[in-house]
Amino acid sequence: MLLSSTSNRFDSFVQLLTVLLIFIFVLALTYFFTKLTAGLQKGRLAGSNVEVMETFKIAPTKYIQIVKIGKKYFSYVVCKDTVTLLGELTDDDISNLDKAETSPAINLNFKDIFDKFRKQ
Repeated sequence: MLLSSTSNRFDSFVQLLTVLLIFIFVLALTYFFTKLTAGLQKGRLAGSNVEVMETFKIAPTKYIQIVKIGKKYFSYVVCKDTVTLLGELTDDDISNLDKAETSPAINLNFKDIFDKFRKQ
């Protein structure tokens, strides 16, 4: 009786350890595939002539974006299901656009966002 109780505890411990190892393996696999996919997307967009210069949120699912296509600037309203051209902008309309000035949600990585919420 005592021997079977010890055996059951050992089997339970081995099962727990196995489940934890599988969980860690799946997390690692997910991490590496996410990094791989992000790298492929970044490489694909690197030589593109289309660049989002600035994004401004006007509602939960509505944004105004300034997009540089070639050497011209355009402003768009991006909604959940539609994208509407507002018009073409001239160089005089654009005031010191820099990639660092884009929407904060786009530039922040997970660590920055997590630190921001942790401070609150």
